[in-house]
Amino acid sequence: MARGQSTPEGRGIGLEVSDPAQMAALRAWVRQQPGVRTSLAEGTPGAGRLGAADVLSVVAGSTGLLAVVRTLPDFIRSRRSTFRIETTVRGERLTIDATNVEDVLPLLERLLDE
Repeated sequence: MARGQSTPEGRGIGLEVSDPAQMAALRAWVRQQPGVRTSLAEGTPGAGRLGAADVLSVVAGSTGLLAVVRTLPDFIRSRRSTFRIETTVRGERLTIDATNVEDVLPLLERLLDE
């Protein structure tokens, strides 16, 4: 599923993590939201990269997807200070970490709400 796309089941977003060991924890965290479906896909390497990070695809209705996004700051803050989540929504590549979450979250919400 392409990131930031709509499907017949709802809207979706893809999430990548800076620490692959945290992917299972993120998936469990996201699944706590009602009506959310997740799948894990192998990422594709970018230009000049040898490997690629796995992508957690999250699909839900617009309310569920926004609920997931609003819980990300708590997940990020519960991890190491260097932990970050990356996503692309409507062509905008966003990186969310403990230092910028208050600035990036409103932008991400707005992009998902459009």
